[in-house]
Amino acid sequence: MKTQLFPSLKKTFCSFLIVTMTAMCWQFSVVQAQMVGTEQLISQQQNQEERDRVLTFLDREDVEQAIIAQGVTPAEVKKRVAALTDDEISQLAGQIDQLPAGAGLESVVGALVFVFIVLLVTDILGFTKVFPFTRSVR
Repeated sequence: MKTQLFPSLKKTFCSFLIVTMTAMCWQFSVVQAQMVGTEQLISQQQNQEERDRVLTFLDREDVEQAIIAQGVTPAEVKKRVAALTDDEISQLAGQIDQLPAGAGLESVVGALVFVFIVLLVTDILGFTKVFPFTRSVR
């Protein structure tokens, strides 16, 4: 009886090992490591710095007052800034950097309101879904 039990146990154990090893190969084939270039790290750091610069600019009291005067809440503007792409943030940060000290606040606030309105329209048309209070026409 031992001789008949041993081959079936051996067959079951081998089948278990085959399934386990195959599953492990699939799991490890998904993971891939790549080298991260210096340019990519610097680019990510610059993008984050520009995003922080825009958010810091929005935290200024005079900017908040100008945004509220346009009929938009600062929280909505900050949500929209968070949704902007890296290129859009770079353009916006460049506009902030080009402003003389204490002048041109209206143009930056105007640019922020413009971005807000463009994203609102794309939300309504169904291209994006950023605002929960909009309903898509699609």
